[in-house]
Amino acid sequence: MSNSNRLTIAMVGTRGVPAAYGGFETAIEEVGRRLADRGHDVVVYTRGSERREKEYLGMRVVHLPAVPVKQIETLSHTGLSALHLMFRRRPDATFVFNAANSPFLPLLRMRRAPVALHMDGLEWRRSKWGPRGKAYYRWAEQFGVRTADALIADAPGIADYYRHQFDVPTELIRYGAPILDQLPERGVAEMGLEPGGYHLVVARFEPENHVLEIVEGYRDSDAKLPLVVVGSAPYSAGYTQEIERVADGDDRIRLVGGVYDQELLDALYANALTYVHGHSVGGTNPSLLRAMGAGTAVIGFDVPFNREVLDGNGWFFSGASDVAEHVVSAEADPASTEARATAVQEIARTRFRWDDVADEYEALAHRIAERATIHPSARRARRRSTDWVPAPAGSGAR
Repeated sequence: MSNSNRLTIAMVGTRGVPAAYGGFETAIEEVGRRLADRGHDVVVYTRGSERREKEYLGMRVVHLPAVPVKQIETLSHTGLSALHLMFRRRPDATFVFNAANSPFLPLLRMRRAPVALHMDGLEWRRSKWGPRGKAYYRWAEQFGVRTADALIADAPGIADYYRHQFDVPTELIRYGAPILDQLPERGVAEMGLEPGGYHLVVARFEPENHVLEIVEGYRDSDAKLPLVVVGSAPYSAGYTQEIERVADGDDRIRLVGGVYDQELLDALYANALTYVHGHSVGGTNPSLLRAMGAGTAVIGFDVPFNREVLDGNGWFFSGASDVAEHVVSAEADPASTEARATAVQEIARTRFRWDDVADEYEALAHRIAERATIHPSARRARRRSTDWVPAPAGSGAR
């Protein structure tokens, strides 16, 4: 790559690399390493990592602290990152992740650093935030729309939301899916599980992830295979207690807590008969993509985001009774279950490729580096007062 095409690209607003937490971190690691391989100077702002190396997979890593309080941890780290960028070489393009970080975009604009803001999902709908938190997220969305040079959405439904609410365009850039063709069995055997011999849930214990409904539905079913529930509740002890109460006395239900060994987690995805996905808030979900890439049939909560990603190749539920029906159906018809598993893995393999995602980030970085921006038209955008309802899957919003 010639020096004229080489960009300095900063990535701000997450826990950074190595990826050990969630979708944003995985995206930064997968995209950043590919951009670095292509000759770009990629700088990732990181907090809380046990590794203190200044370089990781070709990316430069800047370690900065954060206030370890839930409400301000992300904001404090992003604020320090923006100040750090103010006094360093100006990046050609900056990717800021999470609309909550939008208050710091003016610092980057003062530095004349072009910035794209990844809007994430509809965070203000999450139950973990109280009225003030929800109000803040709604305000931050509007402020980000008015301030960024480009907006990134990870699902068509999120793009629809910003077009409807603010009449602004977004860049639709999905996540990639890890493809597991070799099925690791060591981990599940150590847990007393058999390949193809259990149903799996992987989720934070939050109401919008519908773990309680999944456990209730499974408990009321005649399913023979166990239900393995991976996850915990970082903010909701009461919700966890309710899940535990429902599961109590049913030996088929195994609440195993958080699993942070990625090899073991991959093994759990790859060897499950079904993955039961209850997430209802947000866009393209990395847990869903991981299950699809592992070649596991999916029982998904019935919202447009999930239907669009699965392209109809799954069972869908809206309540506990649907879960009961689907887990029994999956066990009763192994051939149909295997066909669905094969179909979703092919979708993951062909439509959710990290190389394609990196191409799109690289193209956007070049555009904003060359001063393409939505700012002149978006800086006075106002939220529409009407509530937004996502379009049904299959309505043409893709």
